[in-house]
Amino acid sequence: MPIKVGDKLPNTTFRVMTADGPKPKTADEVFKGKKVALFGMPGAFTGACHGKHMPTVLQNLDALKTKGVDAVAVTTVNDPFVLGIWQREIGTDQIQLLGDGNAEFASAIGLTFDGSHIGFGTRSQRYSMLVEDGVVTKLNVEQPGKFEVAGGDTLLKQI
Repeated sequence: MPIKVGDKLPNTTFRVMTADGPKPKTADEVFKGKKVALFGMPGAFTGACHGKHMPTVLQNLDALKTKGVDAVAVTTVNDPFVLGIWQREIGTDQIQLLGDGNAEFASAIGLTFDGSHIGFGTRSQRYSMLVEDGVVTKLNVEQPGKFEVAGGDTLLKQI
């Protein structure tokens, strides 16, 4: 069953790239005691993720923080090496890129899709959510193949 507003996020483990290489980071470390704008994307460097979704996050980064968001994070079903390169490509370290390489987080929140028909395997659905102290307070999940409600601009208007 997909996560919904009012639900607590599961404490799964992401992988993040650091100066010392890949390191684990639990959901509690990311969300506990913080207000976090979280964006779920199927994969780094893919057309819609890199060309449409990420730009809306970047364009609204400062405005989200002005509205009281402590951190902005993006999770994809990629390994931390890919996300480390993507971090350099997007040109800011103000967005936490959370690797969910095995889709454990996406599966635990019930927001996956089967992309096997295009060689992607299990991927995260596209979404945005506001998480306050680990609890979902806003949630926008895209219909497959669409990009209408999961952008940074939509989440900003809801805060």
